[in-house]
Amino acid sequence: MFFVDTIDVAGLGNRSYLAGGTRTAVVVDPPRDIDRVIAAAARRGVRISHVVETHVHNDYVTGGLELTRLVGAAYLVPAAARVSYGHIPVHDGDRHEIDTAAGLSLRALATPGHTPHHTSYALEENGTAVAVFSGGSLLIGTVGRPDLVEPRLTEDLARAQHASAHRLAAELPDGAAVLPTHGFGSFCSASQATGGATTIGVEKTSNEALTLDVDTFVTRLLAGLDDVPAYYTHMGPANAAGPAPVDLGPLTVADAEEIAARLAAGEWVVDLRSRVAFAEGHVAGSFNFEAEGQLATYLAWLIPWGKPVTLLAESAGQLAAAQRELVRVGIDRPAAAATGEPSRWARAGEVLASFPRATFADLAEHSGNGLVVLDVRRDSERAAGHVEGSVHIPLHTLHGRLHEVPEGQVWVHCAGGMRAAIAASLLDAAGRDVVAVDDGFDSAGRAGLTVRTR
Repeated sequence: MFFVDTIDVAGLGNRSYLAGGTRTAVVVDPPRDIDRVIAAAARRGVRISHVVETHVHNDYVTGGLELTRLVGAAYLVPAAARVSYGHIPVHDGDRHEIDTAAGLSLRALATPGHTPHHTSYALEENGTAVAVFSGGSLLIGTVGRPDLVEPRLTEDLARAQHASAHRLAAELPDGAAVLPTHGFGSFCSASQATGGATTIGVEKTSNEALTLDVDTFVTRLLAGLDDVPAYYTHMGPANAAGPAPVDLGPLTVADAEEIAARLAAGEWVVDLRSRVAFAEGHVAGSFNFEAEGQLATYLAWLIPWGKPVTLLAESAGQLAAAQRELVRVGIDRPAAAATGEPSRWARAGEVLASFPRATFADLAEHSGNGLVVLDVRRDSERAAGHVEGSVHIPLHTLHGRLHEVPEGQVWVHCAGGMRAAIAASLLDAAGRDVVAVDDGFDSAGRAGLTVRTR
């Protein structure tokens, strides 16, 4: 008998896995906050004997090195990956026993494409593959993007992705579960697919890598690639060098005077509360990144790398969760933090800032009054439809392009409201008169606004 437990990292759209028998287990692509992994093993009553990486990750900091140090496991890393720490290099075809009593072993399968050195691992029970940890190779309905390593390699890696998907489909039984690391909202996925479980057999009938010829597949794959979060630039080198242990200890408490001083110094003060609460009242100059949204992705994407950040949270629990999420992308120790109500974060006599929220119906009612409609969605989203006359500045570029926003009251929207709230906070901090459209974009046309596709 064997088990596979999923360790979900929802904010980044990733999954790690703990798999084993009755005594020992392997961890695949662990997140940086490894206490979750250790707790999962303790619940199963198993010893972690192996930790494996499918590739050097570009979208998060791995916990693999520290986990192996703590539990004494063997650390398996693809042989062609260039890393600066001790490990067991894995070559195509290598086998490693995971739980002998349960007949469990891992077989390495070279699956280049997401990276040149990418390796998948088939979990075999008594010689039969029951699952494959496919990392950034074969995902649910798609594949991992091939453009994160080097632009000149992108087309070759896309072709390699096609070949790797076909290798997995040819060598593994239809019933084998496909267990990818990426693809649940991760920007490492070439496209966004739905569903939480799949098998080799299902992918043979639904995954374009397995249903299209290589030239058609590559053309479609490359045409569909979206923007790459800026912080990815820092993840690969951190993972290759060997990440430092995580410190999730208490942060320095900031009072109103310190918050004001940090704002005056040009540091980032980030309010983690809901966009509704932020719009109603916040410290002037602070930015709103909701703790319940894709906090790590968007804060790490927008903030100048290395810029000190102070976190403002409504509770200690919200602060702790945010701190945990941020270490996964290398924002290790925020400069300071505060919890409670915004009235406690502003100095005596200071008035809290605020701005209105609206719907697309409200926008339709006020259009034509000289207001500016700002669309902060990505290029691919806008290409599918946009409000006629709107200005387009993707959120991840807005902080450096605020001067491009025309004069007048700015009504800012995205696809659902979260990114519009971030953008509204950036504009508000810059002194602009802003309205945050907190509504789904599919409401725009129904509200009477003209939606164009070109």
